[in-house]
Amino acid sequence: MPRVSVAAATAELADRDPVIAKLVDAAGPAKLKRSGKERRDHFGALTRSIAYQQLAGKAAAAIHGRFEALFDGHPTPEAVLAIPEERLRGAGLSAAKTASILDLATKVESGVVPLDGIQKLGDEEIIERLSSVRGIGRWTAEMFLMFQLGRIDVWPVDDLGVRAGYAAAYRLKEMPKPKELAAYGEAFRPYRSIAAWYMWQAIHMARAGELL
Repeated sequence: MPRVSVAAATAELADRDPVIAKLVDAAGPAKLKRSGKERRDHFGALTRSIAYQQLAGKAAAAIHGRFEALFDGHPTPEAVLAIPEERLRGAGLSAAKTASILDLATKVESGVVPLDGIQKLGDEEIIERLSSVRGIGRWTAEMFLMFQLGRIDVWPVDDLGVRAGYAAAYRLKEMPKPKELAAYGEAFRPYRSIAAWYMWQAIHMARAGELL
């Protein structure tokens, strides 16, 4: 399928679905790939995802900042494997997250999970490869696809925000279960990442009382 811009995909979804159209009007253009200071190489993006797991924004940012500072802002697999484990823990990483980052570095360095050229692979193959790393599951791999690689047809059915946002946007009495959400997502193909982004906006707007 020819590559379609986020703007064009958003416009098509808005034309198809009046709920999406309202969300686009209220929330503005969708943003997928990170840019500027938020942009990292693939290894850096994955270590950031691990550091942020199950933590609130400010706490996660502080720990991740201390982790990156150990490597002058640019962690590499070689550098991570060369540093004493206690220094990683000293940055505030839990034992589980330290083990995850070390496993990622080991598998990238050994070629078990090569990151160079990973963008050439299909979504499911990338998810399968990344999920072989300790602490990286399907959800983390899906976020990598969306926000690091800019893939526009990812539908993270296990994401509570997407489930809650869909319920709020479409006035459902309760959050759809993952299988139900998977079925609802068929209407958004091949631009499900864009729809997911607007479901996240919908839950924020619902909490603020701004959802029309």
